[in-house]
Amino acid sequence: MSFKTGDNEDLVTGINVTPLVDVCLVLVIIFMVTAPLLSDPVFKVNLPAARTQEGEEKEKVVVSLAKEAKYAVNQQEFTGKDEFYKELERAIRNSGFKLVVIKADQDAGYGLLTDVMQRSKEAGASSITIATEQKKEK
Repeated sequence: MSFKTGDNEDLVTGINVTPLVDVCLVLVIIFMVTAPLLSDPVFKVNLPAARTQEGEEKEKVVVSLAKEAKYAVNQQEFTGKDEFYKELERAIRNSGFKLVVIKADQDAGYGLLTDVMQRSKEAGASSITIATEQKKEK
C-alpha cells in the first residue's frame, strides 16, 4: 500500500519533528517553573545578613534551626532534640561529601548553633557552612 500526494507519484517518507520539539519545549518550561518550588524549606528561617560568596552545588545535609524550638534535617522536621540529633548523625554518615549547611534563624540560640556544629563534626562532617542572606549594598 502506498500513499500518494495528489498527482505526484512520490511517497511521503519524511517525519515531521515540529510537534516533538514543541512538546519538549513545553516540558522544559514546566520543569523550570516547578524546580524552585521543590526546594522550599520546611519552615521559614530568618537568616542573618552577611557578605558571602556563592557556593557550588554538592550533595549536602541541610540543617534548619528556628527560634521556636523547631529543627529540621533536609526536609524532615523534628520537635525533640534527641530525634533531631539522631537523624543529623545518620544523615551525615550516609552523605557522600559530608558537607553540612546550617540555616539558623538569627534569633535562634547561639548555644544550639554551636551544639549542632559540634555534633556534626563528631558525626564525621568534613565541612560546615552557615547560610546567610546577601547583605544589601547601599
